[in-house]
Amino acid sequence: MANIEAALADLTLQDKPNIQATADKYRVNRSTLSRRFNKVTTSRENAYDQQRVLNNIQSKELIKYINELTERGLPPTTAIVHNLAAGIIGRQPGKHWTAYWLAAHKDELKTGYLSPINAARKKADSALYYSLYFKLIGRKLSKYNI
Repeated sequence: MANIEAALADLTLQDKPNIQATADKYRVNRSTLSRRFNKVTTSRENAYDQQRVLNNIQSKELIKYINELTERGLPPTTAIVHNLAAGIIGRQPGKHWTAYWLAAHKDELKTGYLSPINAARKKADSALYYSLYFKLIGRKLSKYNI
């Protein structure tokens, strides 16, 4: 990949670009070099970057903003992340985009609020279990005169 980039840089410096000679010099395919030089095609990285909802720079800024919100004690929900991305790109991303994006960037995000809650935690987090716990504590306190 570095060879094609070097060949393209060399072609731009030439007064009268010689694609065949430059392709031979850098040992790259002449037709690939010609298409890239004439802007018929682009590199795979650039093509992939253009197809994504957020490019690398936009993703890094969104991660930075989410982490700042989390540090302030205001971790965003998935709906907020979806709306933030929509504000960045100027259109609504797909309905599953947020889940895929969060999974791809889970190591960079400081918030655990955006990760799905497991079934055991969800079951344990209910008003019934809290009331039973405090009734038990009340009985123990009265039983032992604490």
